[in-house]
Amino acid sequence: MKILLVEPDFPIPPKSKNHKNFLPIGLLKLASYYRERGHRVKLIRGNKSIKDIKRNGDGRWYVPHKILITSLFTYWAEYVRDSVKYYKKLFPNAKIIVGGIYASLMPEHCREFTGCDEVKVGVVEEAEKYFPAYDLIQNANPYPIDYQIIHTSRGCERKCPFCGTWRIEPEFISKKSIKNEIKFKKIVFYDNNLLMNTYIENILQELIELKKKREIIWCESQSGFDGRILLEKPHLAKMIKEAGFRYPRIAWDWGYKEYPKIKKQIDILLDAGYSSKEIYVFMVYNWNIPFEEMEKKRIKCWEWKVQIADCRYRPLNQFYDNYDSRKKGQTSKDYYIHEKAGWTDVLVKQFRKNVREQNICVRHNFPFYSRSFEHKKFGKEIMRKLKGLENMTDKIRFLESIRVDYWFPDKIRYPPDNSVEVR
Repeated sequence: MKILLVEPDFPIPPKSKNHKNFLPIGLLKLASYYRERGHRVKLIRGNKSIKDIKRNGDGRWYVPHKILITSLFTYWAEYVRDSVKYYKKLFPNAKIIVGGIYASLMPEHCREFTGCDEVKVGVVEEAEKYFPAYDLIQNANPYPIDYQIIHTSRGCERKCPFCGTWRIEPEFISKKSIKNEIKFKKIVFYDNNLLMNTYIENILQELIELKKKREIIWCESQSGFDGRILLEKPHLAKMIKEAGFRYPRIAWDWGYKEYPKIKKQIDILLDAGYSSKEIYVFMVYNWNIPFEEMEKKRIKCWEWKVQIADCRYRPLNQFYDNYDSRKKGQTSKDYYIHEKAGWTDVLVKQFRKNVREQNICVRHNFPFYSRSFEHKKFGKEIMRKLKGLENMTDKIRFLESIRVDYWFPDKIRYPPDNSVEVR
C-alpha cells in the first residue's frame, strides 16, 4: 500500500519548518510504523503539485491509497480543510484520515468542516514505540535537523482550564527508561509534565551519565518544568542542570499573589547553577488575569531578572486567528480578545511589546530599553556611561540630554494613547 503523509501548509516561516516547536513528529512515527509493515511512505509538507508527489526518485509514479493529514491548533483548522480539499481533488480514490491536536479536540467539527473520510482521535498507540523517520526531512536544506524529540510520558494530571493535553491524553503514562531511544546528541522533550514522570530520577540519571560520556550535548523541555514539583523535590533541579537541560522554564499561570511561590521556584533553579537570564517564566495573557495585574507580574520578573515566555490565550474551540502585530484596530472578529477581563487589541499588543523589550534588557543586562540602542544608532560607550550613573534622576537627565528614547521596565506601561500612562 502507498501512504501519503501530509503536513498542511500552516503559516510557519520556511526557516522554522524544522524548528523543534513545529516538527510533525506524529507523522514521522507513523512513517516508521508503516514502513516496517512493507508500505511505501511519502511525506509532503504543504499542498504540492501532482508532479512533486507522483514522481519518485526511482522514476516510478506514486499514487497513494491512503492519505494521513496531521493537524495542530484549532485556530489553524482552515489549513487542514484546504489540504483535505486539495488532496481529495488530486487523488479522489484515496481514503483521507485527519489526526493530531485539532482532530482530537474537536472530532465532529473536524469531520464536518474538512470533509475528510475519517478522524483519528488521540495518540496512535501502535506507532508510539517506533523511532521517528527523521530521514524524510533530514535533507530538507537549508534547515536540516540536528536533534531528536522524545516523550518520557503522555498526559498530565494537572487539569489547567486553558490546556487541551489532559483532554487528548486522559491517562498519565510514564516510561521507566529512555537511554535506548537516544540517537542524537541534542534532545527535546515533548512531555507535557516531564517532572511528573514516576521514574523521573532514573531518567535524569540516564541523561547525566550520557552527558558525562559526551553522548549528548544538551536537552530542552519544551513545556518547561512543573515548579510545584520542584518545591516538593528541590534536588531535581541539580539533576536537571547536570543532565544538560538549557533554558529551564516554569509557569506562572495564576495571579500576582502567587509571586512568593514563583520566587522560591526560581531560587531553586539559581541554587542549581542556572543564571537568572537563562530562566524563563511562562505567562498566559489575554486570559482571565487583567492587563494591570499581568504588568505587575512582568515587573516582578524584571526585579528577578528572568525572561518571560508569553503565551497569548486562544480558546480550544477557536477556529480562526488573524492576529497581526503590525495592524492597529483589530477586533474580536480578527482574533480572540478576552474582553470580559478587560483586554483590548491595544492592550494585547502593548503587553507583548513590553515583554519583548524587557526580555532584551534582561538578556543583555541593559538597565533600560531603547529602540535606538536596539538598532545600534548609539555606541556601547553611551551604555557604559549610563551604567556608571548611580541614581535614576541622573540617568534620565543624561538620556534626555542626548535625546535617546528610553523605557525603564520597572513600572506599568500602558499604550501611548492611554490617559493614565506611566512612563
